[in-house]
Amino acid sequence: MKLGQKIIGGVLGLITAGALTLNSDELQSHLGRWEGEGQNVVYADKLAGGLPTVCKGITKWTSPDPVIVGDYWSDERCAWVEKMVVEHGQLELAECLNVYITQPIFDALSDFGHHFGNPSVCASRAVGLINAGQVRAGCDALAHAPSGRPVWSYVGTTFYRGLYNRALSRRSMCLRGLQ
Repeated sequence: MKLGQKIIGGVLGLITAGALTLNSDELQSHLGRWEGEGQNVVYADKLAGGLPTVCKGITKWTSPDPVIVGDYWSDERCAWVEKMVVEHGQLELAECLNVYITQPIFDALSDFGHHFGNPSVCASRAVGLINAGQVRAGCDALAHAPSGRPVWSYVGTTFYRGLYNRALSRRSMCLRGLQ
């Protein structure tokens, strides 16, 4: 099957068939790098307006448990909740993808969804391009507007180099999926 080709059953079919892995090792490593590997104490994420965050980006919006600043989460609790949150997010994301993609592309889009929420990702230019079979352009759209300006790297109007670096890393992961 050709990358970007429409598939019956969409990405959910690829997951069911075992062609794509939920919660892959590469995705977990990527999330650990950008979300804070070993972050066991809930902190107020300044870039997210003080949103209580723990483990690899777990918040009240994704956790089945309350996320309260100062609380300690064991490694085991983090691993269990992260697995559940990431896999649930990937299954939700898969519903808006209707073309054949590879694991690195799925992982890049999964990180995008974990970071910004799947509704934003599914409505993004990147996913629109990928679903239209323009996978390389979709990967590029994870970090740049058509003008070349950085995207997904701002909080309000303030540019954050760290967010841009993560967007570039996500783009690079996606582009690896073309090879």
